[in-house]
Amino acid sequence: MTRVFLIAGEASGDRLGAALMAGLKELGVSEFTGVGGPLMQAEGMASLFDMSELSVMGIVEILPKYAHLKRRIRETAQAILDSKPDVVISIDSPDFCLRVAKIVKENSDIRTVHYVAPSVWAWRPKRAVKMAKVIDQVLTLLPFEPPLMEAVGMRADFVGHPVVSEPQASDAEILDFRARHGLGEDPVMLVLPGSRRGEVSRLAPIFGAALAPVLQDHPKMRLVVPTTAHVAPALREAVKDWPQAPLILDPIDMKIDLYRADKRAAFGAATGALAASGTVSLELAAANTPMVIAYDVNWISRQIIAALLRIDTLTLVNLVSETRDIPECNGKQCNPAEIAPALREMLAHPERQYEAMRITMERLGRGGEAPGLRAARAVMDGLETAQ
Repeated sequence: MTRVFLIAGEASGDRLGAALMAGLKELGVSEFTGVGGPLMQAEGMASLFDMSELSVMGIVEILPKYAHLKRRIRETAQAILDSKPDVVISIDSPDFCLRVAKIVKENSDIRTVHYVAPSVWAWRPKRAVKMAKVIDQVLTLLPFEPPLMEAVGMRADFVGHPVVSEPQASDAEILDFRARHGLGEDPVMLVLPGSRRGEVSRLAPIFGAALAPVLQDHPKMRLVVPTTAHVAPALREAVKDWPQAPLILDPIDMKIDLYRADKRAAFGAATGALAASGTVSLELAAANTPMVIAYDVNWISRQIIAALLRIDTLTLVNLVSETRDIPECNGKQCNPAEIAPALREMLAHPERQYEAMRITMERLGRGGEAPGLRAARAVMDGLETAQ
């Protein structure tokens, strides 16, 4: 029986891991251990510790937690060496996962797979070379990534993105969501200030100020903010000064199935969205929801990252569609004075984004085999080929 150890460190990785686990179960794998969030746990994995401990973003932001993260790296690597799985699958969170893989490779011949290629096309291209020393196989989300990984000696499989096969809300579900939350027929603005506490604390005040003039233009517009359990307390504090009290979708307050249904319905009901940079742009594209992306990090981190960037957009929809149709306000531009006009333009001309979103979903595999199952097949084929 194939034994799989998985590691995910943030909400997007938890979604990828859960879809992969579902695919592996279709192929007969049933034994999972590792670190994951609520979705992976729902698929049958007991997490060694709370995944949120690894959800840290930014160079400066990591420093206060460095000693704790090093301890978790050692603990996770030792758990792998003790349990001797057939394969370790690390999902994104490279600063943590690749350090674990290094210890594992130094002390065993356990196969290592990393799910989500490092964005070497964006910055720090030498990461792929370093990664190849400890990773045997990479599962990529984007179709242009495999050659970059193969060039440095790793097997690479494009498996698509699970977002293309995730269910979308029906008209009936959207109507039910509106009725239960008293939204009526009012327009909805979806606000997504990040999946980490640090992001929310930094971006929520900026988003609130940017939304103020938009709400003056659209007095019936309602704000809806989906969140996660570990971020909810920080979010509730951060939105106290917003010009309108948002509807917060908090999994703590409801059963997980209802929370997921409400989140899907919120995406489907939204006239538009203001979102932090990240995987959420693909979720919005899957729901055909026009968006404005805005993001910033600590000032020092921003200076370092800006010097290393090799691309002119951080939005995955822009990259995959090879357009620049999704507006962005990143870094210095992440301020209310520049976000508000972008939101106004998005609301006035949402049709300018639809084709880019359609192309993105098509290129990521919509209509084909579920990416989680494709990823599972790639993992199992890699194991068989290596034997």
